[in-house]
Amino acid sequence: MSNLKLPAIDPIELEEHTGTFYPDAVKGPAEARIKRRLGDALGLSHFGVNYTILPPGSWSAFRHWHQNEDEFVYILKGEVTLVSDDGEQILGPGMAAGFPAGKADGHQLINHGSKDVVLLEVGNRTPDDVVSYPDMDLKLTKKPGDHQYTDRQGNPIGDKVAGAPGSDK
Repeated sequence: MSNLKLPAIDPIELEEHTGTFYPDAVKGPAEARIKRRLGDALGLSHFGVNYTILPPGSWSAFRHWHQNEDEFVYILKGEVTLVSDDGEQILGPGMAAGFPAGKADGHQLINHGSKDVVLLEVGNRTPDDVVSYPDMDLKLTKKPGDHQYTDRQGNPIGDKVAGAPGSDK
């Protein structure tokens, strides 16, 4: 146990959150991801920061892009495959990737290795957003306190996710 006091924290001491808010009908390899919500623990309101662990075989999320949210990832440990519309590339410790809001470039991180990947995820906390999933018939519409997954035609998939923090972050 560290002796740190706010505004400092030790991420290892934060509660782990495993899984996603994806509807049961489409749960997948992102369910194994582990997050420690640094931004929440520090009281940040304009952007979120997650200390994320991707166990072997897991994904960060389904391939997706945000209409209104920027995303940034920084690899701390391990090697991960970044999949985007331009193909695949390997990212290792000290490497970063950024995904501007509104750029329709579906992206995800996949751990194909045999060891955990550890990364930082940073994204702005936009109250209204639409997340598109180019490889599947899925869309997430975010409004304050209300997140709804639908198919591309707007038909609900699963229950509303009231109060879900972030989106799939």
